[in-house]
Amino acid sequence: MDHEPTISRDVSAKPANRPSAKGRGLGRDVVVASICGGVVALMVGASYAAVPFYNWFCRATGFNGTTQVATSAPATGPIARKISVRFDSNIAPGLPWKFEPEQNEIEVNIGQVTTVYYTVTNQAARTTSGQAAYNVAPLTVGSYFQKINCFCFTEQTMAPGEKREMPVVFYVDPSIADDHENDGLNTITLSYTFYPVKDPVVKPLASGEDDKRKGNL
Repeated sequence: MDHEPTISRDVSAKPANRPSAKGRGLGRDVVVASICGGVVALMVGASYAAVPFYNWFCRATGFNGTTQVATSAPATGPIARKISVRFDSNIAPGLPWKFEPEQNEIEVNIGQVTTVYYTVTNQAARTTSGQAAYNVAPLTVGSYFQKINCFCFTEQTMAPGEKREMPVVFYVDPSIADDHENDGLNTITLSYTFYPVKDPVVKPLASGEDDKRKGNL
């Protein structure tokens, strides 16, 4: 019986070079690290952009009780409907001030421009600085509460024992009468909170005519 021809094989031949498992793992780690770094950078950038955007959004919509800024009285003038406005004051820990409204509540005609005063006293034996934030309640009426002038978001530096009167000039927009969701609204609360300023801007203490009462606008 004939034998089949024998095919010789080169057992010394080696397979083509392939990346080792260690090399492949290192490559994946580099890709994953790059993606994570990009995501972190994006999140950090978004967080910085979110602050001014959030402030703009609140001012534009009255979201979260943010009041609006007006430059003059409403064109339509006051209407017959009245509403009560309450005034609240708070001091954050670390600020040795006494802060209170001169009136706890007033009743005004909607659309009537009104001036009220808060008084602030620095009870410390050193110069201190603070800055106020605010909101109104119910939160849904922020877009109707128009402030012409106030002390919020302005750094206040007070000498030891100094007492200061701070005006707030405001009106409730007459367009609130067209919002039927607010037909039963009888009271709005304006609330301020003073926070300590750790690194105040060096500037002269406020004085002169701006601190004197000028009456209702």
